[in-house]
Amino acid sequence: MPEAVPEAEPRPRARRAARGEAVEGGRRREAYGEGGARAGEPEGDPADRARDICLRLLTGAAKSRKQLADALRRKEIPDEVAEQVLSRLEEVGLIDDAAFAEAWVESRHAVRGLSRRALAQELRTKGIGGETAEQALLQVDADDESAAARALVERKLRSTSGLDRDVRTRRLVGVLARRGYSEGLAYRVVREALDAEETGEESED
Repeated sequence: MPEAVPEAEPRPRARRAARGEAVEGGRRREAYGEGGARAGEPEGDPADRARDICLRLLTGAAKSRKQLADALRRKEIPDEVAEQVLSRLEEVGLIDDAAFAEAWVESRHAVRGLSRRALAQELRTKGIGGETAEQALLQVDADDESAAARALVERKLRSTSGLDRDVRTRRLVGVLARRGYSEGLAYRVVREALDAEETGEESED
């Protein structure tokens, strides 16, 4: 009966590598601890951290108080510390939800052509509602909405040319609906645009 071959031991290089990994892993755990912070390294005052986080975010663009509060929560800043820091930033004017809402409405209506309803929904997601939102939305009245809706339809008319009128109507109404316009306004604006286009083609012929 053939003699059993003993199981091969790990090669010396493999053993050394394994020992090295174990030692290095132990050093990392020892240095950083379970939470990943380097041992002996101060975590810093939570209020200072919260201020730094907020100031970095505000450097890029204005933010609502809720946006900053959400960011601090994700960074695990205690709620009471976050409230104190945010209130102080409000006192010195670095957080101003009213100014933020007005700028947001003006920009989103001008650039995206959003309706008042869509703008109000966006403001709610930023934590701005009630009188603050209502005041900001006063910048957009019914005439502004109609003008923005017409501009959107005019930009999309060419991309639907050659299609059946009913198909064009549905697509163009869908464009306005996605920006928060009411069904009645959307159908009226689309009908007027298609009628004007047809009249213009006939007069040229």
